[in-house]
Amino acid sequence: MFKKNLKKTCVYIILIFFSLLFLAPFFWLLTTSVKGPEEVFLFPPKWIPTTWHFENFMKAWNLQPFNLFLKNSLIVVVLSTIGQVFSSSLVAFGFARFEFRGRNFLFMIVLATMMIPWDVTMIPLYMQFNFLGWINTLKPLIVPSYFGSAFFIFLLRQFLMGIPKDLDEAAKIDGANAFQIYWKIYLPLMKPALVLISVFNILGTWNDYLGPLIFLNDQRKYTLSLGLSQFKGMNGVDTTSMMAITTLICLPPLIMFFIAQKHIIDGVSSTGLKG
Repeated sequence: MFKKNLKKTCVYIILIFFSLLFLAPFFWLLTTSVKGPEEVFLFPPKWIPTTWHFENFMKAWNLQPFNLFLKNSLIVVVLSTIGQVFSSSLVAFGFARFEFRGRNFLFMIVLATMMIPWDVTMIPLYMQFNFLGWINTLKPLIVPSYFGSAFFIFLLRQFLMGIPKDLDEAAKIDGANAFQIYWKIYLPLMKPALVLISVFNILGTWNDYLGPLIFLNDQRKYTLSLGLSQFKGMNGVDTTSMMAITTLICLPPLIMFFIAQKHIIDGVSSTGLKG
C-alpha cells in the first residue's frame, strides 16, 4: 500500500512539474500584458506587476483595426466550420453506409491526400484561385472547407462504423430515403464527433497564418493572425502592447476548448479505430 501511494505521489509530482513548465510562458504572457513599460525589462524579471495596467488591452486593440480583423476571422471560422461539419459528415456517411464497387480503394485515395503537404499544393491553389478571381477575398479560406477534409472524414467514418445498421433498415421501412436517414438519424447521433471536428477546425482556422498571408493583400481583408503579425512588425519595441494583443487573440480558443472539453473527450473516445 505504501509503495502504491508513493508511486502515485511521484507521478503527480512529475505531472505538476511539467504542467508548470507548460503554463509558465502563458503566465508570463498574461502578466507582461498588464505591466507598465518600466517593469517589462527589469532584471531579475518581475513576474507579478506592482500595478496592473488593464488599459493596455484597449490601447493595443485600438492601435490597429482589430475590430475589422476580428470580423473577418469570425466570418472565416463560422462559415468554414459549417462547411466542414456538413461536407465531411455527408461523405463519411456515404463511405460508412453505402456498399459500392471500389469503396475501400476510393477511401484509401481520400486518406492518401493527407500525405500531401501544404507546400506542394500552395502554388497550384494560388493559380486556381487567381483564375477564379478569388485572390484578396475570403473565399479561398472558406470554399475549400465545403469539399470536406480527409482527416475529418476518417474520424466520422470510424464513428459511424460503430453504429448498428439496424437503424437504417428501420428507417427504410418507415419510408425514409438516404438523405433523411443521414439528416434525421445519423447527424444527431454524430454530435460528439461533430463537436470534436468543429473544435479542431476552429482552432486550425483561427490560428491559420500561411493561408491569409498568401491569398490576402488588402489590410481590410486581414484575419487576426495576419493582423497580429503586422502589428508585431510595426510595434516590435512596444512589448506590453504585443503581449496584450496576443493574450486577447489566445483567449477565445482557450475558452471554447474548456467549454467543449467534455464533448471533445466523448468525441475522441467514440472515433477510435472500429471495424
